[in-house]
Amino acid sequence: MKNFKNILFALMLAVVLYGTSCQQSGGNSTGSEFVPDMVHSVAYEANVLTDYSLSSFEEESVKGRRELSQPRTPVAGTMPRGFTGGASTGRKFSSAQDAVKHTLSALEKYGADVFAPNGFVPYYFEDSDSGRAQATAQLIYNPFPITEDGLKRGKDLYNIMCGICHGEKGDGNGYLVSEDNLNAKYPAQPRNFLLPEYVAASNGQYYHSIMHGINVMGGYADKLSYEERWQVIHYIRALQAKETKTEYSADSNTLNPDFGVPFAALKDWAHEVGGSHNDDGDETHLEDHGDHSEGDHSHDGNEDGDEGHGH
Repeated sequence: MKNFKNILFALMLAVVLYGTSCQQSGGNSTGSEFVPDMVHSVAYEANVLTDYSLSSFEEESVKGRRELSQPRTPVAGTMPRGFTGGASTGRKFSSAQDAVKHTLSALEKYGADVFAPNGFVPYYFEDSDSGRAQATAQLIYNPFPITEDGLKRGKDLYNIMCGICHGEKGDGNGYLVSEDNLNAKYPAQPRNFLLPEYVAASNGQYYHSIMHGINVMGGYADKLSYEERWQVIHYIRALQAKETKTEYSADSNTLNPDFGVPFAALKDWAHEVGGSHNDDGDETHLEDHGDHSEGDHSHDGNEDGDEGHGH
């Protein structure tokens, strides 16, 4: 009899535990959870307005949950994720100027006078021969204008990242293969950017190589930001212009109008769309916007789609 009572008590306890701890969700019932703190955050979660019974945040905070869940102005100097991606999308443009104007307009709209463009931008051209051919054919226009500051930073980045192989002049005679280096044993001759075929190569051919690398050259997607890659390409064009006795500068581009837009060609337009006045009465303009941040920003997407500027 005693054993029967023990068995009955154990069965009743099992039924109670099953009914209270193993409820299934359905309809308006969320069911019951064992150790719910492992699923639901007791701490406040940004941009989430939910009432969690075990959270004491509301009682201890000087501000209500609803107030803190509302969108707020970004902290000064911070960069929204995907910012440049929003500025430079995969839209089709009729000319290099249209592509650059689109970028500058977006940078002005989102506050480029406050912080430099950076961000995660999608890149959908795969690391293959077909992907390279696609990028070469479709990435035509550089989305950033040719500026003095951009060329200066492009030069610095080129000499750090590229010059050791491709040479400071872009002639493929960097230190790794130079006769001055008695220990030079590089397995392949770096590309000579001054040869006619590379002077005529599209911006996409260069950008794809920076992203994925080619042959024994590795990719630099994790070393150069989106905007930095384009500034390096601007500087390569300036080296080619020097070799061909043409000009590629903030004032003029006689190398190839599709390769880049001098900022001088945009000054009147930039003054119209970028001129504004701050609280002190000073006039600001859409001038030479540069990326002074660090780190790589590639492969993450935004809602606008592919990067670059095709026909």
